Amino acid sequence: MSQPAQQPSAVPQPPVQPEAVRAALAQVAPHLLPDFDRDRAASTARARSEVSAVPLRAFTEAWAVEVAIARHPEIAARLRALEAGAGKVADLGEARDIAAEISRIRMAAAAEAGIPTAGAAL
Repeated sequence: MSQPAQQPSAVPQPPVQPEAVRAALAQVAPHLLPDFDRDRAASTARARSEVSAVPLRAFTEAWAVEVAIARHPEIAARLRALEAGAGKVADLGEARDIAAEISRIRMAAAAEAGIPTAGAAL
């Protein structure tokens, strides 16, 4: 697996623009670049077929959040652990706790990336 070129937290959060997000991703989580490129191609095709910029905006915002998470390795590791464990729990309360923590991590990352979320107004 590829290692980040720099310490992730040393890489600033990029503006929400595809090339800037990709460049930051290459520094903090290069192993995700194939997924980024695949998603970008699919979003571009969808935007063309729908004659809409919405798929590209959603793609860029989603990946900006992934960069915000990857910039903090301890948070990224916690998120991966939560996601892996989510499908294994049988207790409804524990499942809710896991879902709530995942949501908090992703909302904080969205805020760091400058992406407004519905929950931010609460």
